[in-house]
Amino acid sequence: MDGAGAGDMIAAAVRFELFIPDCHTLKQKRAVVRPIVDGLRRRHHVSSAEVGELDKWQRADIGVAVVAGTEAHALDVLGEVERFVWSFPEVQVLAAHRSWLEEDS
Repeated sequence: MDGAGAGDMIAAAVRFELFIPDCHTLKQKRAVVRPIVDGLRRRHHVSSAEVGELDKWQRADIGVAVVAGTEAHALDVLGEVERFVWSFPEVQVLAAHRSWLEEDS
């Protein structure tokens, strides 16, 4: 990815695949996932939502989008987001997939 110039926009996303071993109902799952999604929005000023595995008790996919003026700033925010998600002991992160939006020139 090239460095950003004046007026450029960098957009990135990360999708977390989570395992929540102690959940036995969708209500318990929501009680674990909601603080993660809300905390990402509030603390890191990113867009976040549960985006997959909606009907499974012990699995959740969370998507996070970041928009920044520079690649370095986007990488910093993605790193903070990943550390935040990993900080929840009640979830196991099975995978984190990053993707970048390429802007047409």
